[in-house]
Amino acid sequence: MRTRQLRGLKVTEIGFGAAQLGNLFRPTTDEEAKEAVDTAWKSGIRYFDTAPHYGLGLSEQRLGEYLRSRPRDQFVISTKVGRRLVPTPERAAAGDLDLEDGFAVPATHRREWDFSRDGVLRSIESSLSRLHMDRLDIVYLHDPDDHWDSASTTGLDALIELRDQGVVGAVGAGMNQAPMLARLVRERDVDVVMVAGRYTLLDRSAEDELLAAAAERGVAIVAAGVYNSGLLSQPQVPADATYDYQQAPSEILRRARALSAACSEVGVTLPQAAVQFPLLQPNVASVVVGMRTAEQVEGTVTYYDSTISPEAWRHLGVTS
Repeated sequence: MRTRQLRGLKVTEIGFGAAQLGNLFRPTTDEEAKEAVDTAWKSGIRYFDTAPHYGLGLSEQRLGEYLRSRPRDQFVISTKVGRRLVPTPERAAAGDLDLEDGFAVPATHRREWDFSRDGVLRSIESSLSRLHMDRLDIVYLHDPDDHWDSASTTGLDALIELRDQGVVGAVGAGMNQAPMLARLVRERDVDVVMVAGRYTLLDRSAEDELLAAAAERGVAIVAAGVYNSGLLSQPQVPADATYDYQQAPSEILRRARALSAACSEVGVTLPQAAVQFPLLQPNVASVVVGMRTAEQVEGTVTYYDSTISPEAWRHLGVTS
């Protein structure tokens, strides 16, 4: 699989999003999770993204276990800080699940927002332990929307300190919006930002401000949420399709179906175009796709490998 540069790192153009390894929305068996990671490796994927938030550490634990036998210098891993995990033995004893936060796992911990220096250092230490690693390639501030003051100062300062020490290779932030990421790129010394759902075939709101700022400052972009939480994941858009994890409004459905029809007219499927669209930008280093099973990995790689001509992109309203 082709790679692109990210602060001296080589990341594959497709990244493995490991939220599903944390039982996102429903349980994923150990066997399913391992087969997905093994299939990703066999397919050439060498960038894996996780976070403590994903299943209260379960995603990191599984990913670390499944990558332990792989040569450490042959893959890139990213995780996140900002949600510190605090034990809740009383909830665990009661048999509560973490479903209110979207993960089908025992509620052994609660998440506490913490972008302090101590909070970041403790989070990194815990992540390294769960991942069975002594260094991290990329660390993102995770969803700092409502915590800008602390995240952009003490939180990022701690990550930069770890980057200077060699514990972390590259630092940045991951969010579901573009304006705050653009501000971070302009004002602070970051290497990469992960933008989820705002640079997709349907929603290109990150195109002008964020992509322009990143190109000017030499900051890499990682595009996530390229299906807009499922809306663009099938050739035909169903009536119950979701957009940003909610029922898609009628106008969004109309636009997605128009894209689907335009794809069909040029012999392309909607998910093929959705996966490949962000990579038309040279400073998009990788497209991270959430994958739960080996079949989903194989499907994603097939979408990535398909050929889309410049004429087809123009028909879709995209200049390649």
